[in-house]
Amino acid sequence: MSRPIVYDHFGTRPGLLIALYRRLDERHRAAAEEALRDAPAVPREIARVLSAAYFACATDMPEWTAISAALKGSQEMEEIERELLDGYTDLMVTALRPYSGLTREALRLRCVGVLGAAEAIAAELNRGRATVAAAIAALTDLTVDGIDTGAQD
Repeated sequence: MSRPIVYDHFGTRPGLLIALYRRLDERHRAAAEEALRDAPAVPREIARVLSAAYFACATDMPEWTAISAALKGSQEMEEIERELLDGYTDLMVTALRPYSGLTREALRLRCVGVLGAAEAIAAELNRGRATVAAAIAALTDLTVDGIDTGAQD
């Protein structure tokens, strides 16, 4: 494919990378939603599926991090990252809401916190300081502890 064709369609190099980033997010989101549909309706299993889906992005899609790094500092990319984070937060809230005694707003805030922890754990994973299994277990525990189920699982 020639450069003029790419620029005609995407406008700029950042436009192309952002379109690719969105495509990866769509693929990631679809896999997470499918895994949630197949998960047992138990808080720990829902949290485990969400955790595994989050880290699959870090391990199965290395281009995700590369694209994000290539667009660091771009106002448009920052807006898209916030939009995608909001979408993933909403996915978590929807999946965890039936198991939480928290208000939707309180649960959402906790999910934002869990995703901050997930980012830090992913950094450890990418540095080789944790295994995928350990990362999933840690994030699952943080998620379950944070949703205030009021019931044993």
